[in-house]
Amino acid sequence: MDKKVTSKKTPKKNNSSFYRFVFIAVAIFVLMYILYLSFFDDTDKREYNLSTDKTEQFKNIKEPQFVKEGELEFLNKDGKTVISKIDIEIADNTPERMQGLMYRKSMDENRGMLFIFQNNEHRGFYMKNTLIPLDIIFLDSAKQVLKIFKNTTPFSERTLESGLPAKFVVEVNAGYTDRYGIKEGDMIKFSYQ
Repeated sequence: MDKKVTSKKTPKKNNSSFYRFVFIAVAIFVLMYILYLSFFDDTDKREYNLSTDKTEQFKNIKEPQFVKEGELEFLNKDGKTVISKIDIEIADNTPERMQGLMYRKSMDENRGMLFIFQNNEHRGFYMKNTLIPLDIIFLDSAKQVLKIFKNTTPFSERTLESGLPAKFVVEVNAGYTDRYGIKEGDMIKFSYQ
């Protein structure tokens, strides 16, 4: 008698449903990541793209022209050694201080703006409607540099605070303080025309 050898075959699992599940899971993950980048990511890259769009909004606004109202010297900590010298516009009243360097498309290297306040107190500046990056320098009533914000981001509404009471603020082109070695503790001297 011949015995039939029968082998039990195990049924094959349907792998297509497994791959379908993996594909859907990956697709959901990618979609969630894209949504995160679109709505929650506040990186400089996104702010830069926003800035580019805002620059276009201001292309039809007449650019304020520089008017020399005085000269300013940056001095070493000793108060005697001149580091550099710039021509300045002076913002010494509320409307001028509010306007600042907004809507300027460029500024010469040897120019800047001096903000003069009536009293010595904590100050905060931001870059709303400012098209060019700046170095913002806070100074106390003795005209000594308290704090420098370098290469500020155009259009940013982040408040840059003096940290200590300040009476004067100088704005120059971004990178100016590094190029001339201006640092905290240095001084300024200025004159009106």
